[in-house]
Amino acid sequence: LKIILSVSQKQDYITRTSFKLNTVVTITIYDKQDETILDEAMELCDYYEKIYSRTSESAELYQFNHGLLNTATNGTNSATVSNELTDLIQYGLYYCDLSNGAFDITIAPLAELWNFTGENPSVPSKKKIDALLSNIDYKDVTVDGNNVTLANEEVAIDLGAIAKGYIADRIKEHLISAGVKSAMINLGGNVLCVGNKPDGSAFKVGIQKPFADRNETIAIMELKDKSVVSSGIYERYFEQDDKLYHHILNPKTGYPYDNNLVSVTIISDKSVDGDGLSTSCFALGLEDGMALINRLDGVEAVFITDDYELHYSDNFLTDIPMTEVSE
Repeated sequence: LKIILSVSQKQDYITRTSFKLNTVVTITIYDKQDETILDEAMELCDYYEKIYSRTSESAELYQFNHGLLNTATNGTNSATVSNELTDLIQYGLYYCDLSNGAFDITIAPLAELWNFTGENPSVPSKKKIDALLSNIDYKDVTVDGNNVTLANEEVAIDLGAIAKGYIADRIKEHLISAGVKSAMINLGGNVLCVGNKPDGSAFKVGIQKPFADRNETIAIMELKDKSVVSSGIYERYFEQDDKLYHHILNPKTGYPYDNNLVSVTIISDKSVDGDGLSTSCFALGLEDGMALINRLDGVEAVFITDDYELHYSDNFLTDIPMTEVSE
């Protein structure tokens, strides 16, 4: 997990952990004892996975990428898709624009080629990488109502960088609609606070020390009703010939970004924004990524460079109570 929760509670709470969305999902409710709320929250994970998965053949996105959906009137590479898929594609395109293409939802062919989630990933040949680059461009995706069109059949969409955040936000909406005022949602390190602890105090969320052998935290934040999302080179990676290759790929080169960053952590109101910004800012690098955060309202970030130094956005330390953990 990218983020470790530290929550001490004297009163009873209910919690559920399951492997979903290709990660460990934990939802904890502190002010209600209704297990059906947890059941329904977990069902939401399954519901959205059947829409957003790039690899499951029954998922809507997979079928769209492979031309298996009913064709829309726009042409052979168009299809009419669900509101949920349309919504997330539009979120993705927003972050593509915001990052000037450093974040790109058409990275799917490259992600499939590198196959970081496979059993024995290895560096693809430069010839194979270069052959895909001409079809990695988010401007090849257009959305008109619920009709989504790709420039050609070689273009494919990957929403993995923002799907967990979007789903976490939908789970939070569900919990609030069920009357929950104090809860924590953790989708494999995408942490979303619902309100605060029942006693009114803030939740404590620790940022994991990158590559640590155990749950070592590098800093602990106090948060109420906020999202925390990290993107880092230690999440999915492999080593080959003494070089580390991580999963955040540069759509311009086809290779992992190499910019002296280890991780970026975003604190925001919505988890989908944390997802989009953490990947975008990592891709942009420390200087440009920090400049982007400092232009945005209601969002803070901490960047960790490869010397393990923490770099904070302008208002981070005044807006967010935090303690750095000494060695």
